[in-house]
Amino acid sequence: MRAALAIVAVLVTTISGPAVSAAAAPTFRAPLAQGGDPFVFRADGQYHLVMSDDSNLGAISLKRSATLSTMLVAPKQPLFTPPAPDNKEVWGPEIYKLGGKWYLYYTATDTAGADHRLHVAESAAPGGPFTYKGVLDPAGHSGNEIGPSILIHGGKTYLGFTGEVSDTANGLFLAPMSDPVTVGKAVRIPATGGGDGKCPKIREAQSFLNRNGKTWMIYSACNAMTPDYRLMMKSIAATANPLVAANWKQHTAPVFARNNANAVYGPGSNAFFTSPDGAEDWIVYHAKSHAGTFFTPRTIRAQRFTWKSDGSPDFGAPKGLGVTQTLPSGDPGGGPAWINDDGRTSAGGTLTYSGTWNDNSGCGPQCFWNQDHWSADPQDTATFTFSGTRIALLSAGGPGSGKAMVSLDGGPEREVDFYRGIRSGEVLHYLSPIVAPGEHTLRIRPAGTKNAASTGYGITIDRAEIYPSTQ
Repeated sequence: MRAALAIVAVLVTTISGPAVSAAAAPTFRAPLAQGGDPFVFRADGQYHLVMSDDSNLGAISLKRSATLSTMLVAPKQPLFTPPAPDNKEVWGPEIYKLGGKWYLYYTATDTAGADHRLHVAESAAPGGPFTYKGVLDPAGHSGNEIGPSILIHGGKTYLGFTGEVSDTANGLFLAPMSDPVTVGKAVRIPATGGGDGKCPKIREAQSFLNRNGKTWMIYSACNAMTPDYRLMMKSIAATANPLVAANWKQHTAPVFARNNANAVYGPGSNAFFTSPDGAEDWIVYHAKSHAGTFFTPRTIRAQRFTWKSDGSPDFGAPKGLGVTQTLPSGDPGGGPAWINDDGRTSAGGTLTYSGTWNDNSGCGPQCFWNQDHWSADPQDTATFTFSGTRIALLSAGGPGSGKAMVSLDGGPEREVDFYRGIRSGEVLHYLSPIVAPGEHTLRIRPAGTKNAASTGYGITIDRAEIYPSTQ
């Protein structure tokens, strides 16, 4: 049973605590999406997000939004389906504008579990349609190749990728490119895993920054399944040849790593983007809210970073899910308000409990405001009353979670499964359809049923995100 439980016995309790004043600047909260290996760029006045889609590893989807605050509910749009036979385990898509056209780089294989190769497709527009151009086959390396990325250094273009090596498991490589679809001979760039012995084998997922007279290579180390997956860094002078490994300086300590206090584990596989006005630098990455050795569930997060006096990037500590952040400078905002399970709200709305609910004040950083409510009794109900066009429910799920029944505006109930193989916080369990602007209700109750793999029937109420306009 979960720790620090206080039993709340009620008939009907309306929890509508005082509204918490919104910050003067527009804000948002992670997650931005469910998945991994994110890449964000701006085009046509919108953020574009591509990633490894944990629910569909045979195709590449795109999420677009004018503001980060609505990226979570932005629809996945089909972007590109790799041609057979290399259409399995499609990972790490990234999109760059090179020479007036847009290029989609990604990893795929023809047989699940087999060696992967690097692929490229081309389009006249950032959102496609993309035309397959072929396999990128860097000379100087053979075997498994994943994680293509693009480095612009000294006015020249290079392909960064992760390649199989005999002395570890994965190593970092760079290769010159004569054009966006043609790659030359690759060289290995040796790199460390952090010096604490936790990351002996894997170096992957390079991303690059050009600033302050240097190029900064940020890469991931450790097995991505583990909570110690982290970001490491190398740097090189802007005038030096990046294909000479000795020109790269190794920074020995992790620059972004697990944060137990915020329940952030395995932050990595990152990319960078700038605010709409170009004044701020941002990092996007995936992480988990549990310390288990599993790839999933992982979510996409973003936060601002700054620069140190020595010219190096300062990423700070990874923020927990649900933490309210100021949106990037120039972002138009217009995103959601929240209602917490204890009744606090950023912009109105109420939460009514009927029956007997358990107040879990020991939930900690896996929960919004460090607590939630839970019940396993099908007679118990929780009803959100809100003004807007859409509502999203986020809360913890785990191996002891059951199923819920959800009803919008008194309509038919829909079954929602809260089960997860390992306890994870801030899981998006339910996203309503878009409804007309106005007052609405969402009713949720334990179904009294469960996934066959689950050990319990309980469901959790944590936070609701309320979207004020059509998204």
